Amino acid sequence: MTKRLKGALIGGVLLGIVCVIGAYIRSGGSADPNFVFSLWYNRVVMGLVIGAPWPSISRQNAILRGAILGLLVSFAFYSSTGYADPISFVAGVVYGIIIDVWLSKEKF
Repeated sequence: MTKRLKGALIGGVLLGIVCVIGAYIRSGGSADPNFVFSLWYNRVVMGLVIGAPWPSISRQNAILRGAILGLLVSFAFYSSTGYADPISFVAGVVYGIIIDVWLSKEKF
């Protein structure tokens, strides 16, 4: 496993935890455990996809790549919920940018 992939998976796990906390707060603590796990797992998969051995690119291109990959991975979750959680969908795009920019900055 490459250093880039490890970093991206750790980023996905940590941002997944942030996302789960946000989902619990938005739902008033009544979020379904299956929904919460799926949301967290989606962020881990996002880390896996972004952490693939992509070529090194500029920060500006990392923002674009992170947004596109975040959108694609988050759309899978968003569509499976019947388009019921647009906040998590948008957050997924932002998290994709965060992970890819962080990886490009840290020279993984």
